[in-house]
Amino acid sequence: MPLDGQLSTLNRVYKDKDAQDVLEHALNNFGDMALVSSFGAESVVLLHMAAQINPDVPVLFIDTEMLFAETLEYQRDVAAQLGLTDVRAIRAKRETLFEKDNENLLHLHDTDACCALRKTEPLQRALQGFDGWVSGRKRVQGGDRQALEYFEIERPLGRLPRAKVNPLAHWDRDDLQDYIKAHNLPRHPLVAKGYPSVGCSPCTTKVKTGEDARAGRWRDQSKTECGIHFGANGAVRAS
Repeated sequence: MPLDGQLSTLNRVYKDKDAQDVLEHALNNFGDMALVSSFGAESVVLLHMAAQINPDVPVLFIDTEMLFAETLEYQRDVAAQLGLTDVRAIRAKRETLFEKDNENLLHLHDTDACCALRKTEPLQRALQGFDGWVSGRKRVQGGDRQALEYFEIERPLGRLPRAKVNPLAHWDRDDLQDYIKAHNLPRHPLVAKGYPSVGCSPCTTKVKTGEDARAGRWRDQSKTECGIHFGANGAVRAS
């Protein structure tokens, strides 16, 4: 059966299953899988689930080299605490950065180009050789994510289709908070300082009471996605 047919069947079979069941199926039945994590505000939930199933799962951490210092420290602490043995820091090639953003100012006039340079291109390169990957996206995050399924097919331009799995697709913020509390998991230090969603330092601001959790990402721009996720028309950059 073609991959898209397999994934459609899995969405019917797993529609009432727990996130842990979805993740376990993905890690055990799709060949070589990677978990992609920002080690952001809610990332510890999926990382903890993965560590319970297989602490050796490859975890791809996109280090844009513009992250908050707190994120880098949190990444090291969480990986150690959960016993994750294969966390791979993914970065843009040095020569590419020198050519396209040698002064680290690209984000000031073209955020899409900056994300493509520091996130999308390095991740696509890192995913070569994997049969699919696991994402922490959720319907509650809004935009294109509102119709998110557990299992989906991704068709990156110029590359073979692959599976993408979203075990937390149906979770809301109460589910996340309950899981974190139940397992006594460490929170990203910036959450308590008003950052419910954490990205790169130059493009992330604090969120006011009553605002959407992602309102601080690329504030006052139409941009709402970094571009690492692919839809029917290519990289998704706005909902």
